[in-house]
Amino acid sequence: MTLDTRWPEVHARRGLVAAPHALASEAGRNVFRRGGNALDAAIAAAATIAVVYPHMNGIGGDNVWLIYDAGRRRLRALNAIGRSAAAVDLADYRARFGAAIPPRGGAAALTVPGTVSGWWEAHVYSRAAMGSPVSWRALLDEAIAHARDGFAVAAGQRRVTAATGDLFGGNADAGVRATLWPLYHPDRLGGEPFVQTALAATLTSVADDGAEAFYRGALGRRIAEGAAGAGSPLVAGDFAEHRADWVEPLRLGYRGGEAATFPPPTQGLAALAILSLLEGFDVAALDDADHVHLAVEATKLAFEDRDRYLTDPAAADVPVARCLDRERLAARRARISRRAAMPTDARSTVGDTIAIVAADAAGNAVSVIQSLYHEFGSGIVAGDTGVLLQNRGAFFSLDERHPNRLAPRKRTAHTLIPSMYLVDGRPRFVYGTMGGDGQPQTQAALVTRVIDRGLGPQAAVEAPRWLFGRTWVDASRALRLEARFAPSVADELRRRGHDVQVVEDWSDVMGHAQLIRLDDDGLSGASDPRADGAALGW
Repeated sequence: MTLDTRWPEVHARRGLVAAPHALASEAGRNVFRRGGNALDAAIAAAATIAVVYPHMNGIGGDNVWLIYDAGRRRLRALNAIGRSAAAVDLADYRARFGAAIPPRGGAAALTVPGTVSGWWEAHVYSRAAMGSPVSWRALLDEAIAHARDGFAVAAGQRRVTAATGDLFGGNADAGVRATLWPLYHPDRLGGEPFVQTALAATLTSVADDGAEAFYRGALGRRIAEGAAGAGSPLVAGDFAEHRADWVEPLRLGYRGGEAATFPPPTQGLAALAILSLLEGFDVAALDDADHVHLAVEATKLAFEDRDRYLTDPAAADVPVARCLDRERLAARRARISRRAAMPTDARSTVGDTIAIVAADAAGNAVSVIQSLYHEFGSGIVAGDTGVLLQNRGAFFSLDERHPNRLAPRKRTAHTLIPSMYLVDGRPRFVYGTMGGDGQPQTQAALVTRVIDRGLGPQAAVEAPRWLFGRTWVDASRALRLEARFAPSVADELRRRGHDVQVVEDWSDVMGHAQLIRLDDDGLSGASDPRADGAALGW
């Protein structure tokens, strides 16, 4: 189905990359021009967006990857999530902070940044297994140039910076004032270009010496010292022990194909459960009110399991097979009423994130999600390195009975879910988005709109969206609808018992989705007008 869209759908034959900042997409496209593959393009885009979209992600955060290697017809998942410091102690954190870890300041910067390890392992695989001719240094060239020479600040960065009162207001943490304000305070956004000299030097060191510099070299020790100086429990030994891991993706059938995503500790199992629950309905025949209602009810059921079980599978068993068992999901589907919303007390998650997707003519496809967790992460920049540290560790529970409880050298439950939809083992489309609780919901919207409703990539990304639960800017658990839905949709959902809030036409809270479809005659790509990005082809 073809619909008019705000942004044009992009078509290409050699390669295509979509990211929420146009400079990141340009970096990926330029790698295709050098003879690189989809994985190379994704790495270059991820490194660049860590510079040009600093409120959403960065070198001090994490990333996770879903990679389809067409030459080997193999789908792989790369986990570059950092673990907590060896020195963290649940009882100490409870004594200091009570029921929850504060989201800002040094105490929140308690997990090792995994981002660089993800870039590096993906590059090693691209060179060794996929025969890429592109060097490591070439993948980081544009990121370094944008940090050193500056760039025009995106509208999204201006919006988020102006709205982040806990970081830039009068009650900001002292460490945040001392380390974040000189670099990212709203006052810095008035002039152009936006330069990050220390970050450029750090990226240059990584380009020269690889991930080893960041984790086990002098640079890594400086980052650890800077973190410790701001109150973080991280030390050089935590960085030295970090490794990214190759893991098996999660897969579940949907409408004759297969949805694939990331395993625990991320919430990929919730994304697949939502789709499986929706498969029991004729989604193609639903009107908008029914579509949103059933998706929200499926989300509530999927989140029950997510919030009960999700944690680091190396620390505790996560019953993935049970959560995704088709007979069990069919029984749970019976709890969904077509006419009334069920109550929920689900714990919600928040998160600032970016999604990048890439594909090439050979059939390789990549989805990578990169994050600091909240906007600007912990708000702590590590010494003079320019590395803004994530606050992903703030999602650990301080309840000693909870499976996601704080513990040393542990990965916390994560929101990040890179995804693909495959038919006969090959990707048909690759997709991802940012947005905490919104990630699995937006993914369900994308898949059902492409598969069930026949929309093209750009139309599926642009169609009005919904969000149940909290997101990265608001603690409300209401059901938000973009104002582009007909008023009758909001009225009908309220009648069924949903707490509906109508938001602006194109809302950041709905996430920034990217999608590429792989067809026999080429590639079609979409980028989200809710962000500052582009889909660019070669």
